[in-house]
Amino acid sequence: MIVEAAARLFLEHGYHATSIGRIAAEAGVAVQTIYNAVGSKRDLLSRVLDFAAAGERAPVPVPQFMREQAESAPDPRRIIAQLVEFWRSALPRTAPVFRIIREAAAADPAIATLERNRSAQRLRNYRQAAELLADRNALRPSMTIDSAAAAILAMGHPETYRALVVEGNWDDDAWVDWVQATLEAALLRTA
Repeated sequence: MIVEAAARLFLEHGYHATSIGRIAAEAGVAVQTIYNAVGSKRDLLSRVLDFAAAGERAPVPVPQFMREQAESAPDPRRIIAQLVEFWRSALPRTAPVFRIIREAAAADPAIATLERNRSAQRLRNYRQAAELLADRNALRPSMTIDSAAAAILAMGHPETYRALVVEGNWDDDAWVDWVQATLEAALLRTA
């Protein structure tokens, strides 16, 4: 309820124009409840992103359910397809939150730090996917785990999605086909 109220208000009014008091009123809770349950306004913005990314699986953390799903996939192409399927559902939900973070980061050093930390977290998560591909001996011979993680980050980056789909003229199907084919070509060893 608190996270949903914060998400609505951040999207409607922006990060800086939304106070904890306003979020508390919208959620029907005391201000102290927000601080006790979630933490600071910055923590709340981070939680809004977590819930947007996890979607119907929230509050289960994305890395947890993605790791479980990928570990059970023996086919390397299926691991990549799972990533792409996740992005297809999550990026439309998270794109507005990333916009709020990007705009707030320009004026707030704490949010700029949040933005950097979340990007580093995504890279660590994608390193797990790269390790699974390496464990299956699926990476191209010249591809290291770190470079594979970087390629995954670049292809599934919210800014890439924003540029091509949100602000560009690509539809989701074209983007999905492109990102799937590009990741397979970049990462996987040929037969």
